[in-house]
Amino acid sequence: MNEREDKMKVTILTSNYRIAGVIELFQGARLTDYLAEAGYFMAVTNAEVLDCHNEKVLTTSFLTVHRDNIEIILPAELSSMA
Repeated sequence: MNEREDKMKVTILTSNYRIAGVIELFQGARLTDYLAEAGYFMAVTNAEVLDCHNEKVLTTSFLTVHRDNIEIILPAELSSMA
């Protein structure tokens, strides 16, 4: 990561999974800016993937998420899951 990038912790919900991880966006960019510029896949680092029963599926230092599978994405500090 260079000095022109910021890290943002995010929560991503798909129809089958909840993903908590980190994305890298350009300094000062908003999450909506990132989504508008992302290609088909989004890189997520330090990720934890849970299934619909809140069972941990995996943890990994890197994964990609196809943007068409994303139903909800938000900064992690704005989310709370029961």
